[in-house]
Amino acid sequence: MKVCYIYRKPQADYFSIEKIFRQISSFLEERIAIIREYAPYARLTPQNIAKNFKVVRKVIADVYHVTGDVHYLVLGLPGKKTILTIHDCVFLYNTSGIKRRLLTLFFLKLPVRHCHTITTISEKSRDEIIKHSGCSPDKVVVVPNPVGEMFYYSERDFNTSRPVLLFIGSTPNKNLERVICALEGISCQLVIVGKINELHRQLLEKAGIAYRQLSGLTEQALADVYADSDIVLFPSTYEGFGLPVIEGQKSGRPVITSNISPMKEVAGEGACFVDPFNVVSIKEGIKQVIGDKTYRETIVRKGLDNVQQYEASVIAERYLHVYGQITSYQSFI
Repeated sequence: MKVCYIYRKPQADYFSIEKIFRQISSFLEERIAIIREYAPYARLTPQNIAKNFKVVRKVIADVYHVTGDVHYLVLGLPGKKTILTIHDCVFLYNTSGIKRRLLTLFFLKLPVRHCHTITTISEKSRDEIIKHSGCSPDKVVVVPNPVGEMFYYSERDFNTSRPVLLFIGSTPNKNLERVICALEGISCQLVIVGKINELHRQLLEKAGIAYRQLSGLTEQALADVYADSDIVLFPSTYEGFGLPVIEGQKSGRPVITSNISPMKEVAGEGACFVDPFNVVSIKEGIKQVIGDKTYRETIVRKGLDNVQQYEASVIAERYLHVYGQITSYQSFI
């Protein structure tokens, strides 16, 4: 079987999709042939779109897998052989008017209609795809993201007097402003991975929170940051999946995350759940994890059990099953 992975143009600040499928393909390459093709143009102009179509149409494969972001490219591929992974529908919520209607048509409705199979990373994303595209539920299959191979378990004596809280991301949905409010009066060090703005800096200083801000980390450096933390704090208000949840679990750290989908499904029983829209709830969750050793150790243990289903080898097998369904389907037509 020959499978072609089709990616967006590589960009320095956006590489999560590539990282996910690099891990998956490393477990598949001994069993199937994998071709990698990149759309050479990122900017959405008619000329660039036409050039991207020209590139992907040259590839000959048994299965074509558009891995995300460049959803429209499936329209240039044989539908009965094509899989599209839609990670989430956030691109619809960040736009309005004519732009939203065009994105809905060319990045959702038409690609979904054209493909043999849609994969997505959570039940929440599946529900959104079905809602906004109107497709049959049978067409959309949930295949979760794998936890990164670089993340590792390490023993650590929990610092109850001044724990290190790891916070991943700084976009509005990551909820940093409420977290700052929740941490006021709690002795800790906050480590923020991501760029923060001047307002965030002012709020942190006003609240008297000791913090470090990191960005541009390698995967290994990020894994080391997890290992050097006491708590992974991820009360996001919107995610397609929520990778920091399982990254924290694999690292053996207590995870505090949102009591909303998809985080509560992804985490299983291995996390402390808080209302991400309620500062008091976030604060109480942090206090519980810091102050209750038995509770803390319980969610760490359950997190380690939970994360096993997200290992890249397990996720690769699920994709291999999807590819096999497509090639089996082709043999009957």
